Amino acid sequence: MADSNFVDYVKIFCASGNGGAGSKHFMRTRTNSRGGPDGGDGGRGGHIILKGNPQFWTLIHLKFTKHLKAGHGGAGSKQLMHGANGKDVIIEVPLGTLARDAETGAFECEITKEGQTHVLVSGGRGGLGNDHFKTATRQSPRFAQPGEPGIESWKILELKLLADVGLVGFPNAGKSTLLSVISAAKPQIADYPFTTLVPNLGIVKYHDQRSFVMADIPGIIEGAHEGKGLGLRFLRHIERNSVLLFMIPIDTKNIRNEYQVLLHELEQYNPELLDKTRLLAISKSDLADEEILHELKKDLPEIRHVFISSHKKSGLEPLKAMLWEELNQ
Repeated sequence: MADSNFVDYVKIFCASGNGGAGSKHFMRTRTNSRGGPDGGDGGRGGHIILKGNPQFWTLIHLKFTKHLKAGHGGAGSKQLMHGANGKDVIIEVPLGTLARDAETGAFECEITKEGQTHVLVSGGRGGLGNDHFKTATRQSPRFAQPGEPGIESWKILELKLLADVGLVGFPNAGKSTLLSVISAAKPQIADYPFTTLVPNLGIVKYHDQRSFVMADIPGIIEGAHEGKGLGLRFLRHIERNSVLLFMIPIDTKNIRNEYQVLLHELEQYNPELLDKTRLLAISKSDLADEEILHELKKDLPEIRHVFISSHKKSGLEPLKAMLWEELNQ
């Protein structure tokens, strides 16, 4: 899918339907010209509803459909007939979608399961018919309730990808290459920074038909939490990952320092990210011989690590085993 097709943030206008008016009808037949009230209730106005659909992975289908209006409820009628409910508008969204109020920024819901629904904007209630207002002293009420008006509101939908493993690293750390080698994903790969402009998902197969989902997040740079580079826009996708796999190429001047910089950016963006399981993959290890590898091990961060080469396809099975073990802790 083209990079331009990845949309993870939209602002939409939602208008729920008006409730139908209650009826103020009286029963009239050939044998009873002065029957009592028999006005039915109005129907409910249509809702705006979010629904989780795992077949979607982006919000692009809402990019050019920003005004959503539900149907109005029908009016009640004679013989206590209830008005029809207004037609609901169901918005199918990817799993991992958040909804917020555009004016206040208040969190409203989170869609994480297939088929999960949430009424984003409620339709107006239908009015009561005059049958509800008859009493012993008021046997012929000539009034009924009008329906409640619908609600108009701007909402923000924000996607945070659901993945088991998130790849964290500077541009050109080899994240996209790794994903392309151990999954069927085909991210754009080139030898220059910021090749990856949008997150990519890949399903990594493990033994006995087991698998897990890995996300390649666009490269972070120092100062990403302040809006530099592409990091700020996509750091939120890391919040949903169970395990964070830090990737640092072996030709980096100081692997420990680069790891600390990445860790600092995550902490400044959201301190809770540091509570996630962290693993380290030293990429492009085919560029170093055994003596260099031995020396590097003395100054690595104190976390589980593995040396890999996506080009030579070395160290990938130990990497998958380590990820699988941590995911099933």
